[in-house]
Amino acid sequence: MDYTNLLNDRSGRVSRVGVVGATKGYGYTLLAQIPTVAHMKLRVICSRHTDECLEVLKEIGYDEAGITVCNSLEDIKAASEDAILIVDDYRLVTECGITALVECTGNTAVSSDAALRALRKGINVYMVSKETDSVCGPVLNQTAEENHAVYALVNGDQPRNLLDLYSWARLLGLEVIAAGKSSEYDMVWDRETGTFQYLDGNSGPEELPELLDCWSYKGTETLEARKKLLGKYAEVISADLCEMNLVSNITGLVPASPFLSYPMARVSELADIFIPKEDGGILDKTGVVDVFYNLREKNEASFCGGEFVIVRCENKKMWEILKGKGHVMSRNGKYCCIYHPYHYMGLETPVSILEGDLMGIGTHSECRQVSVLAGVAQRDIPAGTVLTVHGHHHEIDGLTPELLERAAVGSAAPFYLLNGAVLLQDVKAGEPVTLNDVDLSGLETYRLYAEGLKL
Repeated sequence: MDYTNLLNDRSGRVSRVGVVGATKGYGYTLLAQIPTVAHMKLRVICSRHTDECLEVLKEIGYDEAGITVCNSLEDIKAASEDAILIVDDYRLVTECGITALVECTGNTAVSSDAALRALRKGINVYMVSKETDSVCGPVLNQTAEENHAVYALVNGDQPRNLLDLYSWARLLGLEVIAAGKSSEYDMVWDRETGTFQYLDGNSGPEELPELLDCWSYKGTETLEARKKLLGKYAEVISADLCEMNLVSNITGLVPASPFLSYPMARVSELADIFIPKEDGGILDKTGVVDVFYNLREKNEASFCGGEFVIVRCENKKMWEILKGKGHVMSRNGKYCCIYHPYHYMGLETPVSILEGDLMGIGTHSECRQVSVLAGVAQRDIPAGTVLTVHGHHHEIDGLTPELLERAAVGSAAPFYLLNGAVLLQDVKAGEPVTLNDVDLSGLETYRLYAEGLKL
């Protein structure tokens, strides 16, 4: 998309942005970028720690004299229209005269309520909290449409970036065989020293010269050899499956398998890997979402948790021309990998906000619960255990996430509705946590999930 018309917009419209869950990680990168963006102004940020909000804004370079802490609706009404407000109650954010609410708490109860409050007032919502969209996305998109507002995932996170790439491919009439991303951390090998390291921050370097034996891709047997050498670093990551859940629900693409494939692959190999088994790949079916571990040499550029689509090459002569340009093609010439090796977090998010606020782009009324993220017990878990979402990847101890097609869900409970739930009965290793194992009846987010299943 050419953004020149947005950049040169002369309508006088300005996106007045409120950010909930504002001071760390994603929120910080967005706060840092907003002052540089045309047609955009930060109006309010919300966190339980207002003093921390003030310090972050000052650190970024916002003028302290223009910042006002508000503890009530009366305080908000008394504040200057040009002030940046800080509040500790998300329910006050929609009272601040915003056009855009960015939600990045990761708390399904807070983010779903904040989103609904905003949408029902005609305020556009830009959802960073993927956990919430995984269970409430269909209802939130529907609510936006009913209230002539925008509900959108955001650029800077992989789901929206992948949706943009996927929709570009479909607009061009390309058949998408698979769509996916690389997992968050690279697997890096130094050919000169034979040293390998998984860049998750927890793994030290390891001498692994034998990786040379399976460095050049010869077929799926190469993937098996790599798995034998590197399998101890592999894991099923909740955040990865959740992100593919979001893409699945909008595109209709289904999970390649319940735990996704996670091949350890170099970028140049993707068009030979994410293709049907009859063509030498790993897929049992086409039209899927999937994830890989980016395997690269020390001096090679990272995929940066970026996104890819595999498309079928229909016109042989055309794709031979494109292959000559250096594009990543399968060895049999039948498939091409098209990719974006980036996701820039909040630095990119203003694009989504301006597309929504100024152009009305974002809502996916076709969003349905195509797939559901569930959790399988890694070990026997006794009744009375409190399930808790925690950590950088928003995991639940004792559970491995699995992404199920809607038809295979049965009574499995949605993964991100289990936070704080108490097991009512023992769950055996290898079994999913079901709706009979926990009581979700009091959760408004469960009601929204159930409502979304009816759409």
